Amino acid sequence: MNDFEKSLKKFSNDFNAVLPSFFPYPKGSEKRVSQAMYYSLSNGGKRLRPFLLCKTAEIFGIDKKISLSPAVSLEMLHTYSLIHDDLPAMDNDDFRRGNPTCHKQFDEATAILAGDGLLTYAFEILSKAPDIDNETKIKLILLLSQRSGAFNGMIAGQMLDLQTEKSPSLSGEEVIKHIEEMKTGCLISYACQAGAILGKATEEEYDVITSYARKIGIAFQIYDDILDVIGNSALMGKTIGKDVLQDKLTFVSLYGLEQANQIAKDLISQAKDVISYFDNSAKDLYSLADFIISRNN
Repeated sequence: MNDFEKSLKKFSNDFNAVLPSFFPYPKGSEKRVSQAMYYSLSNGGKRLRPFLLCKTAEIFGIDKKISLSPAVSLEMLHTYSLIHDDLPAMDNDDFRRGNPTCHKQFDEATAILAGDGLLTYAFEILSKAPDIDNETKIKLILLLSQRSGAFNGMIAGQMLDLQTEKSPSLSGEEVIKHIEEMKTGCLISYACQAGAILGKATEEEYDVITSYARKIGIAFQIYDDILDVIGNSALMGKTIGKDVLQDKLTFVSLYGLEQANQIAKDLISQAKDVISYFDNSAKDLYSLADFIISRNN
């Protein structure tokens, strides 16, 4: 484990330690949905999106105590998307991060409600974030709504992803790049952009952060597609090989493993060039770019 991986693991452990404080369970039997929400939220994960948000904010001198609530909010919204993505009507997965998916651990109806609960709670947490002025909160709430939404955000990407399975005419690099920019890239972009908003970044600084985020976002999804072919189920904690079985459009299906891997590497190289604008203050973002295409899960 290198220094960056140790830093990411420490961040993840610290992040996980504060999650219980966000869950004051109801006393009645309705608490089942809160338990399902917490089950999925606390069920492992590298916490890359919260890490990105907090480390981007640090570039601008923002303490983690301030960026923590926005980071938790983001991870709640991301977890909601995973719960729904695993449902039988979507990707129909039995395992997530080595444990039963929410609908397998509880039931399908509870899983749907747990996803809904995390989605709505994410915005409540963001609206209550301490030590952040209201104008900044409104900017964050608007941006998170857009990046996760159905018009040009994560939900739109998920819809297009499902449509490509049913419509062979939806193919080509332009389509898959659009899917991957929205489905995975939008929340990764939000993580970096939110950190810049918290730090009152200049327009030029914000553009640099956005360019970096878009490049690593696409590279992250490409490498996920690669791991679906060459990865180890035990290490990844989920079923692999499903993209081929479901005839999904990916960079791998379009170009093959070797060329897809090279595209991801090129994007990471470009991302590192972009983020060097901030010199040593962005060393964690620089290292994270390399980590994206060296991970095994």
